[in-house]
Amino acid sequence: MTSDTTLAQALAAGPVVLDGGMSNQLESAGHDLSDELWSARLLAERPEAITEAHLAYFEAGADVAITSSYQATFEGFAGRGIGPERAAELLALSVELAREAARRAKVCLGLSLDELERFHRPRLEVLAGAAPDVLALETVPDADEARALLRAVRGLGVPAWLSYSVAGDRTRAGQPLEEAFALAAHADEIIAVGVNCCAPEDVEGAVETAARVTGKPVVVYPNSGESWDADARTWRGDSRFAPPQVRGWHDSGARLIGGCCRVGPEAISGISGALRTQSG
Repeated sequence: MTSDTTLAQALAAGPVVLDGGMSNQLESAGHDLSDELWSARLLAERPEAITEAHLAYFEAGADVAITSSYQATFEGFAGRGIGPERAAELLALSVELAREAARRAKVCLGLSLDELERFHRPRLEVLAGAAPDVLALETVPDADEARALLRAVRGLGVPAWLSYSVAGDRTRAGQPLEEAFALAAHADEIIAVGVNCCAPEDVEGAVETAARVTGKPVVVYPNSGESWDADARTWRGDSRFAPPQVRGWHDSGARLIGGCCRVGPEAISGISGALRTQSG
């Protein structure tokens, strides 16, 4: 998969940069690949991890992504109780994950507002056609992409929430959250605004800003707060989801509260209990 053109076009234009090792990139992100399926196991269990690994190479300057299908055999999948039909789906998924990373990379490498809108609109139309209750415009890295998404969601007849990925009081691209949230203040399609895929400690300030700037309900679903120790090859620390935090987020205006990366059922149970205790 190439980031923004066909391989034939890329070859005609000059030297082409291939990506690096999939397994080492996944391992550096904390994934255990000791299984016989190796990286192919994540096709079934953590496909987003594969997309992120591809994306890391595109962002590093690679032109081509080699899919994660090296160890994805029918025999190997059968050994894990995965039948041939599902195995075929996972093989096809390996291609789609690389394509998704290429699409994200193209956005990250700089598209105009009109191009971003055209990029997002077809997928949103298909999702809206499936009649979901709400569309999640999530993990948005900057205000420019938010502008395009707000345009792309118009007229679809399905409400949506807009959720930025943030670092401190700014988007990942460095824009002040007050300016980023203001874009959605008068967008009728947007029923909630907020943050996700961020540290728990970044949430409360973002909630207060989002509520104040937009007057809309706030959605939050941060990461666990654990950190990856690359030298020891292990996760350090505990999940920083704590009932007092969750209650504080709610008090500040958050009305949709959950978790993102490294947040599992146990943490969600704690959030549910904290909120029910508070409302009781």
